[in-house]
Amino acid sequence: MSTAKRNTWQKDAVMHALTEAKGFVSAQQLHLVLKQHGSTIGLATVYRALTELVSLGKADSLQSNEGETLYRDCSTHHHHHLICENCGVTIEIEAEAAEAWASKVAKEHGFTQVTHTIDIFGLCKACSK
Repeated sequence: MSTAKRNTWQKDAVMHALTEAKGFVSAQQLHLVLKQHGSTIGLATVYRALTELVSLGKADSLQSNEGETLYRDCSTHHHHHLICENCGVTIEIEAEAAEAWASKVAKEHGFTQVTHTIDIFGLCKACSK
């Protein structure tokens, strides 16, 4: 038996909604958008689809300042995010400088097999006006 996850119309619908979203969104926000477009998909199914999309590397997730998990359609190469706390606009930023810093700090403290997640929050140019 194959261990590959199958594509379902529900996962396709969640991926489409995620692709259309502006920045990171919650599962509840995606569920509401899907319902507004006539979908019968349940909230638990949205959560399952998002979890699978993250595990497959087709979406990113992060914890908001309020502790809520947020999701975004993301590119597959390693990167970090610059996120507006007001409007949610998200910019993917390259990871080179962060990689060097993380490796240096880890080595200084004797850590090996290091991984990291870096998300930078602030106000975008439009929201700063």
